[in-house]
Amino acid sequence: MQRWRGLEDIPEDWGRSVVTIGSYDGVHRGHQLIIRHAVDRARELGVPSVVVTFDPHPSEVVRPGSHPPLLAPHHRRAELMADLGVDAVLILSFTKEFSRLSAADFVVKVLADRLHAKAVVEGPNFRFGHKAAGNVEFLVEQGKVYDFEVEVVDLYVTGEAGGGEPFSSTLTRRLVAEGDVEGAAEILGRPHRVEGIVVRGAQRGRELGFPTANVETLPHTAIPADGVYAGWLQVEGEAMPAAISVGTNPQFDGTERTVEAYAIDRVGLDLYGLHVAVDFLAYVRGQAKFDSLEALLEQMAEDVKRCRELVAAAE
Repeated sequence: MQRWRGLEDIPEDWGRSVVTIGSYDGVHRGHQLIIRHAVDRARELGVPSVVVTFDPHPSEVVRPGSHPPLLAPHHRRAELMADLGVDAVLILSFTKEFSRLSAADFVVKVLADRLHAKAVVEGPNFRFGHKAAGNVEFLVEQGKVYDFEVEVVDLYVTGEAGGGEPFSSTLTRRLVAEGDVEGAAEILGRPHRVEGIVVRGAQRGRELGFPTANVETLPHTAIPADGVYAGWLQVEGEAMPAAISVGTNPQFDGTERTVEAYAIDRVGLDLYGLHVAVDFLAYVRGQAKFDSLEALLEQMAEDVKRCRELVAAAE
């Protein structure tokens, strides 16, 4: 799959293509439906499929300080899109100047002049251009002028986790923030993932017999609510069953939130400096401060046992 940073990266000889546009944070099941439709349509027409997305998130430019927690960084989104069969991803730098681009100019500069769109696939609530003035109806009218079709794909509706709401990144972020990682996984179609570099922490886990990978998460990451979770520690392509702790470590009067993962039944791991990922399977319990170190160790052993069972049942 080709990855382009800006319009200037698009090959000069790029021909017609099927395009879909959006932030696509998380590439959840609703996004997957739209992207798969674009990929299938491109194959029918014998042209490549292109996903157009933005960096940073548009809200951070339009309303500074309002950057939403991210469900997936751009490289992860690209991986997920490649798995869906996308041929190219175009990341446009969302600047103040870009935010002032009218919907009509966006169609000309991006869809017509550079990507030579033959079809554009979007969800029913798609908005674009300055002050989000462009919508699907406007896109249909522009398609008649610039010779591209517009196809609208309805999103699935969630089950119990979403209370009947359409699949959305906003809903997924809310569930993650509440610690409902199982509900988030229902929308994403996979476990929620947090990633970053393993750094040295207080090393108390090692002293207690449960050495953890302290993950320095990427900026704006959507981190689950404080608590203990079952899941996996992903290291260089290997998925290790893990007991995961999120929070400030109240037992030792900590103040900084951390994400730490104990690779269950693994001995002698040296992960410092490695980029790893943590996949959240299930919530186990909330954070707590215990009356004694012995009580903490007893609970940690119970947590690891429970996490081992949950991961084994999921595999």
